[in-house]
Amino acid sequence: MNPNTSGIKTWQWVVTAIVVIALIVLGFVMFGGKSSTPSRDEGTPTGDMSANTGANRIIVGDQYPGNVVFISSVQVEKAGWVVIHADNAGQPGKIIGQAWVDAGISPVKVTLTTSTVEKGTYYAMLHSDDGDKKFDVTKDLPLKDASGNIIMRIFHASSAVGASIKG
Repeated sequence: MNPNTSGIKTWQWVVTAIVVIALIVLGFVMFGGKSSTPSRDEGTPTGDMSANTGANRIIVGDQYPGNVVFISSVQVEKAGWVVIHADNAGQPGKIIGQAWVDAGISPVKVTLTTSTVEKGTYYAMLHSDDGDKKFDVTKDLPLKDASGNIIMRIFHASSAVGASIKG
C-alpha cells in the first residue's frame, strides 16, 4: 500500500469535515435556528394587484367598462363585504356596488348600481359585517391591515383589457 495515497484520503476527510462544520455554523448564523414558516402577521409586499394582509387580501385587475366587476380572488378570515367605490379626487368616493363574501378564498362578482366608464378609476375594498348580512356603510367598516391601512386595490376600466371579461 502506498503511504502517499492514504495521506491524501486523510486530508480529504479533514477538509470535508471542516466544510461540513462550516456549513452547519453558517446555516445556524443565517437562520438563527428559527422556523422558515412565516407567522400569521407576516406578509409579502404588495407592489402588485393584490393587497396582502395575511388572512385578508384582495386581487383585482383592470376591468372592461360595464355594470359588473370581477374580483379575481378575495381571502377573508371572517365573512364580510367587497365594496366597489368610484374615484373622488384620488380617494375612494361613492359606493357603486357591494357583494357578500364568505370566509375563505373565492372569486367574487360584484354587480354595480352605476356602470364603470372607460378610463375611470375605481377601488375594490374589503369591509366587515356587523352580523346582520346587510350592508350598511355606517356599521360595516373597511377592514384594515396590521399597519392600520385599509385593505383595498385600485383598478381601472378600459376596453383594452379584452372582450373575454365583458360584464
